[in-house]
Amino acid sequence: MLLPRARQAIVATCQELSRAGLVVGTAGNVSVREGDLVAVTPSGVRYAELTPELVGVHRLDGTELDGTELDGTAVEAPLAPTSELPLHLAIYRARPEAGAIVHTHSPAATALSTLVDEVPALHYYVAMFGGPVPVAPYATYGTRELARNVVHALHDRTACLMGNHGAVAIGPDLATAHDKSVYLEWLCDVYLRAASAGTPRLLPLAEITAVAGKLTGYGQQPPAP
Repeated sequence: MLLPRARQAIVATCQELSRAGLVVGTAGNVSVREGDLVAVTPSGVRYAELTPELVGVHRLDGTELDGTELDGTAVEAPLAPTSELPLHLAIYRARPEAGAIVHTHSPAATALSTLVDEVPALHYYVAMFGGPVPVAPYATYGTRELARNVVHALHDRTACLMGNHGAVAIGPDLATAHDKSVYLEWLCDVYLRAASAGTPRLLPLAEITAVAGKLTGYGQQPPAP
């Protein structure tokens, strides 16, 4: 089986997202890129029933976003891929440093995507995304227009909201992309709570820049047993 670890990690991540309420039903999708191959969730499979063998592997091929071949060539895929495969492929082509993508329909992020044009700097956590998190304009799911909108919103960010739709987070690996999706949902929830009580007090850009520097290299690994 191709990319066995990536496919197993996708299953575990999808089930964790489901338990956390960041996806509902079969909504959302997850992918991992290794070289010219992309492992991605299939379309319409309940996460409780997802297995590594059902996670498809496709080639990162195609043309530019205005071309006609961004559907990806199936290499080892027993089921049809997520309808958002063009979105995943477009992001990987635009952001070659990305190793994983997590797309959720989390409640706070989805709700906030209908109200604002960006998630502002109400908390220093926005620094982990490169600054205030933009909202990509709405487009029908699975379309190249949506892919273009999201790629543009992610230009210098590691996450964005999708207008009236959900959220996307990217990272060098799946653990990072998953964690970013969790932090983004928390930020959106905090903003909704603050805005419901008044006008949130925002942090200046200089502070976000300073925090971004402090976050570089933040975190530790426990010693090996």
